[in-house]
Amino acid sequence: MHDAIPQVGAAADPAAAPDFSGWTCPAPLRDQEKVVMGHGGGGALSAELVEHLFAPAFGGEELAELGDSATLRIGGARLAFSTDSFVVRPLFFPGGSIGDLAVNGTVNDLAMSGARPAYLSCGFILEEGVELSVVGRVAQALGAAAKEAEVVVATGDTKVVDAGHGDQIFINTSGIGVIPEGVDIRPQRARPGDVVIVSGALGSHGVAIMSVREGLEFGVEIESDTAALAGLVDTMLGACRDLHVLRDPTRGGLATTLNEIAAASGVGVTLQERSLPVPDAVANACAFLGLDPLYVANEGKLAAFVPREHAEAVLAAMRSHPHGKEAVIVGECVEEHPGMVVAATGLGGTRVVDVPLGEQLPRIC
Repeated sequence: MHDAIPQVGAAADPAAAPDFSGWTCPAPLRDQEKVVMGHGGGGALSAELVEHLFAPAFGGEELAELGDSATLRIGGARLAFSTDSFVVRPLFFPGGSIGDLAVNGTVNDLAMSGARPAYLSCGFILEEGVELSVVGRVAQALGAAAKEAEVVVATGDTKVVDAGHGDQIFINTSGIGVIPEGVDIRPQRARPGDVVIVSGALGSHGVAIMSVREGLEFGVEIESDTAALAGLVDTMLGACRDLHVLRDPTRGGLATTLNEIAAASGVGVTLQERSLPVPDAVANACAFLGLDPLYVANEGKLAAFVPREHAEAVLAAMRSHPHGKEAVIVGECVEEHPGMVVAATGLGGTRVVDVPLGEQLPRIC
């Protein structure tokens, strides 16, 4: 079975140094001699690193679309294949743990292509000295999340690094799912006239992580929204087989996700700022911390680009599902300002919602 999976490009010669003169990426990547935290934040630095360093080195058509998962054809089947690594600090937080994230993050990446997730691999990188009881709690949480998501952890690996060369536990998960016939969901399919729907409240995960990490209290406990969304996607497909785009707005938040879709499809996106579902507790916490909720990570929400004629049916279907009961229309695709995201403010003005350079909150997944 493994021999049938197509290879993504030829292996690069490990002895050959990168040819920096051939890079065409804009600053700051060209001027940055070392990796910084922003390279892992899901913003402009991350995109430049992938587009101009990793993608040319790896090659391959499957990688070129740079979606949440790759679509592979094996025989007559279409498979979605994705991998993700989790380095969140702290390991446990209100509403979840690194174990939940390791399952839900990869399951959701598969679901955003319309796939039904089936199997996961799991790699644990443990720091010497971490308590086995802590490892056990994380493993139990991961197993419970896999059962809840109806996926099988089919293979795995464990490595241990020297004390001081890790941060207790890092996890990598890869996943495989089957894409049903007639489903074609990818960022390039956004069209003018599409309605943009989000499945619920924004910003809870990032603020939950920050509150625990920094010992902050905001009057009410803000919990992570981590959840597996494959069931919600199935419900949406039942209402409309022709969903154009699905993405889960994790690192970089909704703003980065919408910018990526606008750039991939060449459309403009206009948001109605007053329609954005930001809970008061999250808005107040962000105001206190100097953060914009649109750039704060989510781990159990999705954004959908839906043909206008099917928008109400899809919205009703989403609201019938536990993970979509707070779904709301927040904007639309337009022909104007292609490749850009613009928010219409409550005062009648507009503002450009740009891609962040790095990340407001590092290590949130």
